[in-house]
Amino acid sequence: MDYGAGNTASILNMMRKVGLEAESSLSPEVLGKSKAIIFPGVGAFDNGMKKIRDSGVWELLNELVLDRKIPFLGICLGMQMLFESSEEGNEKGFGWLPGTVRRFDFSDSKVNKIPHMGWNLVNASKDNPLFESLHDENRFYFVHSFHVECDDAKHSVASTHYGYDFTCCVQKENIFGVQFHPEKSHRFGMAFFRNFSNFLQC
Repeated sequence: MDYGAGNTASILNMMRKVGLEAESSLSPEVLGKSKAIIFPGVGAFDNGMKKIRDSGVWELLNELVLDRKIPFLGICLGMQMLFESSEEGNEKGFGWLPGTVRRFDFSDSKVNKIPHMGWNLVNASKDNPLFESLHDENRFYFVHSFHVECDDAKHSVASTHYGYDFTCCVQKENIFGVQFHPEKSHRFGMAFFRNFSNFLQC
């Protein structure tokens, strides 16, 4: 989804590397024919939500994702916007997953800096298909100052430790979200996108 708040070029490059067809668009016609939708996000929560609500595809997204169950992957801010609200702003999020977005709190630490930036290990359930073949070495690139808190623990499918453990990957049926950037995570990201492609609707 090219709605003016995401790094679509890097994602398209990664899609091509793993042999998947992808197109950067916000066209209702293109979205309506998609086998899956990837929703990147860079920047502030309120700005991202305003852009998506002003885009004219909000109702269509709800139909595609909630009713037709098209696989939907939110990346970084795109993951945070799946939730109900964020401490970063006042706009309401998508509300597809119950919970909120919190700012890292390192008031008692002189070691951890904000934003969390760089490579970090991801701890995922061994039976989660998103991380198939990645459990022996599972490193992804992060850059963020906020993280999600799920109201329902079953939606949290992977975590990362930075000062404390936080959720870095969520899933609710056909809705997925990752706090890290698989498109910037080299071979780990390539493996992740291949695994996500297994959920595509044929």
